[in-house]
Amino acid sequence: MKNSIYGLTIDQLKEWFLENGQKKYRAEQVWDWLYIKRVTEFAEMNNLSKDCVQLLEDNFAIRTLKETVKQESADGTIKFLFQMQDGNLIETVLMRFKYGNSVCVTTQVGCNIGCSFCASGLLKKSRDLNAGEIVEQIMQVQAHFDTQQKEERVSHIVVMGIGEPFDNYTNLMGFLNIVNSQKGLAIGARHITVSTSGIVPKIYDYADEGLQVNLAISIHAPTNELRTRIMKINKAYPIEKLMAAIDYYLEKSNRRITFEYILLRDVNDHVEEAHQLAKLLEDKRHLSYVNLIPYNSVDEHDQYQQSTPEAISAFYDALKKKGINCGVRHEQGADIDAACGQLRSKQIKKEKKEVTV
Repeated sequence: MKNSIYGLTIDQLKEWFLENGQKKYRAEQVWDWLYIKRVTEFAEMNNLSKDCVQLLEDNFAIRTLKETVKQESADGTIKFLFQMQDGNLIETVLMRFKYGNSVCVTTQVGCNIGCSFCASGLLKKSRDLNAGEIVEQIMQVQAHFDTQQKEERVSHIVVMGIGEPFDNYTNLMGFLNIVNSQKGLAIGARHITVSTSGIVPKIYDYADEGLQVNLAISIHAPTNELRTRIMKINKAYPIEKLMAAIDYYLEKSNRRITFEYILLRDVNDHVEEAHQLAKLLEDKRHLSYVNLIPYNSVDEHDQYQQSTPEAISAFYDALKKKGINCGVRHEQGADIDAACGQLRSKQIKKEKKEVTV
């Protein structure tokens, strides 16, 4: 298997060309072909010498992901299921908003965080994605626009797909560098959001990076007892340690942080939990935003159901009265295996069934 050319930053590509007897300016030519002209074959790079094209073909691939399923929702959301070179499956989601086109990318094959409500963790992590495989998800969605001859572009990115991004930190940082580069896709840092379930040491590292990329924390419960019950990671990094890391991030960045809160009926959706959450965020509310998320039901986690509209409204009102900035996420793609990891899990089950029949 060849490595994805998308996995190299422009500086890394310059260095690679020098190491292979080529001029380093070739890197900028290649990046122009990849990200501006968006070719899919090295042979199309017609301002490179034949030897240079051959060198690239011998060492890299442009396409390493194969689209196997594409589900389109009535609301314009599109969920892609890609097969990688090793046969593993990953999901990528295009979401359309008034402000632009946002793509949710996957960073791992499976997930080991083990949140009890999440479809992504139904299958344990088998490996990390490399930076090129993460970048290529963006390029595949952009190709969807290009092939339809639509003057549209991917304008926003959320790193919230299958896997825990901070558990794949080095490749995540490479990905962010590449998609943010002004010589390539030039997706603004403030148009990118990385979500973590709360790997505390990496929050400190991320704060020290000095990036303008947004940070979101999957909090989902305001107390250790409740959070540990639904999120195993809270055993390793309880709320006190998590909040200390968040305080460090806020002090270093002075950037607003989003707290993701999935509402589970009769589990974490009472006004009491809203008051506890408001208390937890009281000293940082000027830089906090709570994103309330109605739960997408998953067959394998039938112990959880979506909160009632009345409970969601009461939770929202309780936070607002305590001075907490918050909103309720509008559900998208409800008719196309909306929960993250659901399509992948369904496809794997289907393939296993076909093999045993």
